[in-house]
Amino acid sequence: MAAGDALGAGYEFDSPMPANQPVAMIGGGLGDFAPGEWTDDTSMAIVIARALANSEGQLDTGASDYMVRQWAVWAKDAPDVGTQTRAVLRAAEQTARVDKRDAPNTADAVAAATAIHRQTGRSGGNGSLMRTAPIALAYLDRTPDDTYQAAVKISKLTHFDDEAAEACALWTLAVRHALLTAELNIRVGLPLLDPERALVWERRIQQAEEKRPRDFSHNGWVVEAFQGAWSSIMVSKAADGGSAERLVASVEAAVRGGVDTDTVAAIAGSLVGAACGLRAIPAQWLEILHGWPGMNAQNLVELSLELVD
Repeated sequence: MAAGDALGAGYEFDSPMPANQPVAMIGGGLGDFAPGEWTDDTSMAIVIARALANSEGQLDTGASDYMVRQWAVWAKDAPDVGTQTRAVLRAAEQTARVDKRDAPNTADAVAAATAIHRQTGRSGGNGSLMRTAPIALAYLDRTPDDTYQAAVKISKLTHFDDEAAEACALWTLAVRHALLTAELNIRVGLPLLDPERALVWERRIQQAEEKRPRDFSHNGWVVEAFQGAWSSIMVSKAADGGSAERLVASVEAAVRGGVDTDTVAAIAGSLVGAACGLRAIPAQWLEILHGWPGMNAQNLVELSLELVD
């Protein structure tokens, strides 16, 4: 996830690129990131991972309060925060100040997300899907339904939209399945949806498999971010040479798709990486991978292992 995020950071909101154009961790982008530096996608995911590690995998009020508090702290100085996420966190902080509390909590965030959706009629951005992968690590020994519900609840902290919640649940279950079996199966969570919604998502998945990442240019929307990420993995399935080539080809395809490149590549990287494993990440990427809050690739490995301990 972090590798895809950092790879796409320097190309964010660029137009789609030719299939043969080189892609590298060049840095730059909206946050003027250093080469190998991850963006808000990974930073928000790290908070989820730490919260669930601290709570021994229990998504209780303490864990979700921790997420909201830490995201609020991070967002104050972060160079690149999603518009919807920033609005929710600011509104939650305002509620806490009115109530004379030091920091916002779960109830503040959910209320803010609900209010913003009612005001604008829109809350289906990709900001909760990009950060959802750590839930799969924490829920490896739990049921698929438990995993689904956890992904929904964490999505709802900032994104009221049910489609965002569904996308997070389906992707998290696919990551969990990939970790347990090394198989890439984005449909594994469909039986947990209402049958009508499962049909909607089946059609969307089929579209992703029939088209190219560049065809999902509205990838700031959670549905097209989901489709663009899955399309990136599908167009790379014939990559020669094994898992390393498959992972690299997938995240590079996501970046070449254009627009929200860091987010789509982070989403794709989280799933294909779950199937391919740490060794599939190029050593030169791991050497320079870093970001908020002062972590590097080895720190991410340690945090991941802590989640599944």
